[in-house]
Amino acid sequence: MPRVKRGPKRRRRRSKILELAKGYWGARSHNYRTAKEAVDKALQYAYRDRRARKREFRRLWIIRIKAGAASHGLSYNRFIHGLKQQNIELDRKILADLAVNSPQTFARIAEQIKSSS
Repeated sequence: MPRVKRGPKRRRRRSKILELAKGYWGARSHNYRTAKEAVDKALQYAYRDRRARKREFRRLWIIRIKAGAASHGLSYNRFIHGLKQQNIELDRKILADLAVNSPQTFARIAEQIKSSS
């Protein structure tokens, strides 16, 4: 069976990994084996954290809505329940943005919820 040396293929594969490791500290950006380990770990973190980011933003939105609702004498769960009863279909991202950037609009929504209950 003939010997396989994998010249260009190996070089392309290695340079792809070293390109991804550009900017890493020390041997992680120069040494192929170390760079491969670092890149693999970085890709695992990136995959995990793309999902974690969604959870973190939802938590942030809930905290902002809770603070806005509390300033109008409502708890978070009563506020959300009132939204559902009034058929106001705003998601948490929009509500959090209103609470921070447009408090007058948020106040009108809170008053509408308070008057209905």
